[in-house]
Amino acid sequence: MSAPARGCGTMATALLHQLTLCVLGPRLYRIYREPSSSPLPLPAPQATNPPRSAPAAPTTTASWEAFYQPRSLEKYTDSVLAWVSVLWSISYYTSPLAVFYLYRKGYLSVPRLILFSQYTATFLLLLAGVTCLRGLGRWTNPQYVQFISLLEETTRNNSAENKKKLSRYNFDFRSWPADFRWDETSSSKGKQGATSVAGVSLLKPEPRPRGAADGILHRMQKLPCQIISYLLAHSFGRRMVYPGSVYLLQKVVMPMLLQGQARLVEEYNGMRAKLVACDGNEIDTMFVDRRGGHTEQGKKLVICCEGNAGFYEIGCVATPLEAGYSILGWNHPGFAGSTGVPNPQNEANAMDVVIQYALHRLGFQIEDIVIYAWSIGGFTGTWAAMSYPEISAVVLDASFDDLVPLALKVMPESWRGLVTRTVRQYLNLNNAQQLCRYQGPVLLIRRTKDEIITTTVPEDVLSNRGNNLLLRLLQYRYPKVMTEEAVGVVWEWLGTASSVEEASVYSQYEVDDDWCLSVLQSYKAEHSGNFPYSVGEDMTPEGKRQLALFLARKYLKNFDTTHCTPLPPSEFQMPWSL
Repeated sequence: MSAPARGCGTMATALLHQLTLCVLGPRLYRIYREPSSSPLPLPAPQATNPPRSAPAAPTTTASWEAFYQPRSLEKYTDSVLAWVSVLWSISYYTSPLAVFYLYRKGYLSVPRLILFSQYTATFLLLLAGVTCLRGLGRWTNPQYVQFISLLEETTRNNSAENKKKLSRYNFDFRSWPADFRWDETSSSKGKQGATSVAGVSLLKPEPRPRGAADGILHRMQKLPCQIISYLLAHSFGRRMVYPGSVYLLQKVVMPMLLQGQARLVEEYNGMRAKLVACDGNEIDTMFVDRRGGHTEQGKKLVICCEGNAGFYEIGCVATPLEAGYSILGWNHPGFAGSTGVPNPQNEANAMDVVIQYALHRLGFQIEDIVIYAWSIGGFTGTWAAMSYPEISAVVLDASFDDLVPLALKVMPESWRGLVTRTVRQYLNLNNAQQLCRYQGPVLLIRRTKDEIITTTVPEDVLSNRGNNLLLRLLQYRYPKVMTEEAVGVVWEWLGTASSVEEASVYSQYEVDDDWCLSVLQSYKAEHSGNFPYSVGEDMTPEGKRQLALFLARKYLKNFDTTHCTPLPPSEFQMPWSL
């Protein structure tokens, strides 16, 4: 074969390979502008509520609108495939009802099933044709061709230079090369958290005493209930607890997620990364480094744990970020770019690899890490505090002590036993139990109009499960102080709905802050041990009441708003400690 013929053959092969990459490649959402040389300046201390509508630079607002512009062929075929994806999701959730309906109508006979399979095969062929047309549209777009070539090069050679170039693109995260694995460091193998591929260690519910009722016959009688519990937890139960994992909801909020990512990357030089947990789930993270500002806040890394429908792109990371801290946000398994399904084991596995990434790749010391958890994120936040006790501090915002009371609130009373068994076995978010294993500073933020973690109505602050979390923590740390009478006084203080009523109860019992602080400091100077403290053994009932109120006020701060209102940066503060 002549040289020109060989050259033509090589070129044709290369073009065919490129076309194949375009057909099978990920969806490209946008191309970021070049990041600024330094992140945005920190807000002035007196500006507690800076206007978010004013852009920091003239190019910022315009850049948010500079999404990747696909050609017409790619745009229309993408729309077709997106609608098919939505319809598939709807049919997946309604499939049990559809199968039941078809069975009752007699449509599940063999001839009809054969006809249905033929229709399905034809539909799949049409989808394959639409996918090929989309690939052809991408192939004619120089921006996409440049992107897919860079992605292929980065997959072969995952160098820092290639990753830096690739970070300018926002695309389907499933195709993003992994940046960090849970087993990359030797310390992760010996740490209490990550010990094996099976997963990190969790606290288990206390076992019931074994007796005659635990015989084989009794276990056989419980088998139907166990099967129902399993189906309940893995069908709508998990999706009720973690609605953010529902595909349809993610499709609705996708434009906001893309805009949130653009803000973090373009304004704050955010660095996105994919972490692989010990269960194989891929965790989507975003890191903003403020250490270059040479401020005390910037030296601290705040790891943010989002709520059950929260994403780091639009979630609680904004609060510590605007307060000047370095932040590391991550999405729950099954949320946005993270894979897997959210359950206690997968959540803890994800949290473990996030902390390992912060320590061994980002270069933070464990003493410089603060956990900030909102709502259901309190589970992973308290797990991190329990498993990494050297963590600097824990801030729990609008969180609760245990999931069981909140689950019983939304389920029929006749299901009480089944719901309790299901939650304990499959969705055991035991925040209070885990938090009591942590020895460091803790701050609880209670929303006084919280409509989510109250068991009655939002106005009933006494039914807020944050109260129970506070009392569980105080009773564990200061058992001699938290007598029945002292607990009653704290409940009276927790029942106040305003700062005026709160101060009234505080003054009613003539709490002397200086005396309480001196008592605790004296005890700590003489007993340098861990919690629980034995302070209060020889104290009068009046002294215990004062000390109990003093401690409650130090550990819990009220925020007069609803559950989902963003916490202002001025309200974000480090916990009290002796």
